[in-house]
Amino acid sequence: MKIIKKSRIIILASVSPRRREIFKSFGIKFKTVNPAYKEILQKHLSHKDQVKFLALKKAESAAKQYPKAIIISADTMVLFGKKIIGKPKNLKDAEKMLKSFSGKPQTLLTGVAVLDAQSGQVLTHVEKSKLYFKKLSGEDIAEYLKKGKPLDKAGGYNLQGYGFNLIQKVQGDFTNNLGLPMGVVYNSLQKLGIKIY
Repeated sequence: MKIIKKSRIIILASVSPRRREIFKSFGIKFKTVNPAYKEILQKHLSHKDQVKFLALKKAESAAKQYPKAIIISADTMVLFGKKIIGKPKNLKDAEKMLKSFSGKPQTLLTGVAVLDAQSGQVLTHVEKSKLYFKKLSGEDIAEYLKKGKPLDKAGGYNLQGYGFNLIQKVQGDFTNNLGLPMGVVYNSLQKLGIKIY
């Protein structure tokens, strides 16, 4: 494997606090940038192609600001059956969502793009994982709504906090369920010959 000896700036094209926390926990030196791409659903694309498309567009947008950097971007979609789940509008909506999830699985798809802005080489991947919810009582849901800060998260829950108590098991890459599959990121950087330490 070819390793680039000269260090390269790594840009995380995301303002997601969860993705920043994941990067920090893995000890990667990076800068963050808010990609200038406005997310628009492409109705002709499958769910997998959708998250891959959006991740790539975010990376390309950030590359315009950092033409010599390595850009990493991601887009996550939460599916309940075939329905895309967004953020709840209010606490009542969050409660309704969580009641419907009780005892059932969800699928998480994350499109990842790793772009060498200098050479134009890009690697994309879609990571799939599943979450299985516990049977939730009204008391469980009420307690979570008090402690879990559900309004800024797709589906109204977050595995990095109190929301983990709602989950029976996780199938697949755990970091994917947090919004950024680090196994994919590492493998992509290695394929591009990028030294991250």
